Amino acid sequence: MRRAAPFYSRIYRRICFIDGVMIDRLLFLRSTALSAFALAMLAAPGYAATSLNNADAKLRYEHCLSLANLNPVAALGVAAEWSKAKGGGPAEHCMAMALVELKRYPEAATRLDALGRAPGMGNLRSTIFDEAGNAWMLAGNAVKAAASFSAALALSGNDADLYADLARAQAMQKSWGEVESDLNAALALQPGRVDLLVLRASALEAQGKLKAARDDADAALKIKPNSAEALVQRGEIARNAGDVAGAQRDFETALKIAGGGETADAARLGLAELDADTRK
Repeated sequence: MRRAAPFYSRIYRRICFIDGVMIDRLLFLRSTALSAFALAMLAAPGYAATSLNNADAKLRYEHCLSLANLNPVAALGVAAEWSKAKGGGPAEHCMAMALVELKRYPEAATRLDALGRAPGMGNLRSTIFDEAGNAWMLAGNAVKAAASFSAALALSGNDADLYADLARAQAMQKSWGEVESDLNAALALQPGRVDLLVLRASALEAQGKLKAARDDADAALKIKPNSAEALVQRGEIARNAGDVAGAQRDFETALKIAGGGETADAARLGLAELDADTRK
């Protein structure tokens, strides 16, 4: 039987590109980092030498990020001028976010990596490297994404989401053993997370470890019985194990639950491939 593309790359490919979860992760990082970033940078040595007081600079930073979302071209110009006026880290961060909105991902990622290495970043460095990794993912450069995520993990090794981000970068390279290892670490920190169990099941399936993959899919469904993603993953495992009836049952149930979207598309594709298999 021809093995289907791993569910990891089918459903979670959106994490590696522009639509869906991955871009949500990047925007989440930006929004949660905003106030902390501004306050930390305003307190950094040398920043007080600017002509702005702390409150004004924080408002300027917030305005710049808001503009990056609404009019990234204008925000890029504003951030560039601010940077020339010794705007420091907040100006550089806003510039990078504007570049992301303009889909100039390699430039954004390069700036974020440099900002993560800049002096005076303190405990924000992990967040900035994570943003850099996500920008590299948007650029399609898994090698550089993995390097940025690894830099973030070196600074914050107790973050399950960082391990999951690194796993996605390894998945883009089809380094399934590394994916499994990263997700093992993530699940050690947050046991029972359904999304991580589904991702690890896919990585295990890609390596031909069908029993272990099935165990993860079953565990995910025990926690969340109506998880369409877990059902599709278990259907993939069943199909590759030759369990046509089990695969069909899981794909059909997933389709009913998902209704639409990429998970539903994956369920339909699974059913179509099952039908093709039986016709051979």
